[in-house]
Amino acid sequence: MLPRKRILLLTTGGTIASVPGGQGLEPKDSAVLDREIRYLRNYYDVIVEDLMCLDSSNIRPVEWQKMARRIFESRQDYDGIVVSHGTDTMAYSASAVSFMLQDIDLPVVFTGSQLPLWELLSDGPDNLRTSFAMAASGRPGVFLCFDRKVMLGCRAVKVRASGFSAFQSINAHYAATVSSLGLTVDDRVIPRPKGPAMLLPEISSDVFLLKLTPGLSPRIFDMLSDMGYRGIVIEAFGLGGINVMHQGLSGIRQAVEKGISVVVTTQCLYDSADLQVYQVGNKLLEMGVIQGRDMTTEAAMVKLMWAIGQGLSQEEIARLFARNLRGEITLQEKG
Repeated sequence: MLPRKRILLLTTGGTIASVPGGQGLEPKDSAVLDREIRYLRNYYDVIVEDLMCLDSSNIRPVEWQKMARRIFESRQDYDGIVVSHGTDTMAYSASAVSFMLQDIDLPVVFTGSQLPLWELLSDGPDNLRTSFAMAASGRPGVFLCFDRKVMLGCRAVKVRASGFSAFQSINAHYAATVSSLGLTVDDRVIPRPKGPAMLLPEISSDVFLLKLTPGLSPRIFDMLSDMGYRGIVIEAFGLGGINVMHQGLSGIRQAVEKGISVVVTTQCLYDSADLQVYQVGNKLLEMGVIQGRDMTTEAAMVKLMWAIGQGLSQEEIARLFARNLRGEITLQEKG
């Protein structure tokens, strides 16, 4: 009989561990998960650690760093790590940890639920069981598991507020799925480590996400510069369209000239921002704007925060965004 895989469960709060309180659901510690943990111990050697106890809307970059550091320092003692997390910001946390843990050498799987575990029909047990199976798979990387699907952490987006199919893998195939055959892993999706695991937790909070709207005043960029922002992610129209009339580009140009890194992605959930298709996009490229390509907004935002946190220059950040680090973008193969 093969030895059971040793899995660390790090809890951070969220709906999966919430109970009714005086003003609604309140996250609690791992005691709420006890029934499911006892079941999982029939199959795995499970160690539980309460890392924090927060509604995920209260999780900030400092909590991302805490998760990444604990995962990194624990990695040699376990076969895999599962992180239970609230759904609202889980895609941000999974993306952040993906960049902070370069070439991580074991599976790290984020999961949660739309209904608390104490509910009879909660989706939590199923999500935890799939996550533990992925954590025991031996495939290194950072993943997000929900509704019997496993996706790269930097490709996940929450698309439903209450439905059990809450997350989708955007512009990338699922890393694994569950069927009558069990857990089926698509190894083509999972980036291979290129070197030893490294912890690079430094990150900047001075990045602003701007959703472009018709008639948006270019003065917004002066305001963001005055507030000390060092990066801006713009959710533009379609392939990356930005209003070129009425000084629409002047604010962006001035922001870039002031040393602010500006990344343009798209408001469309699927496909890619391609600034080389239209005249306006090429004008943006000429002034030093960075293409977000087919990254999710969450991944583009966190990658820019992380790149600035590494102390990179504008030029270095632009080169970094042209590289696929953790499976976050699709690059055209040459030849």
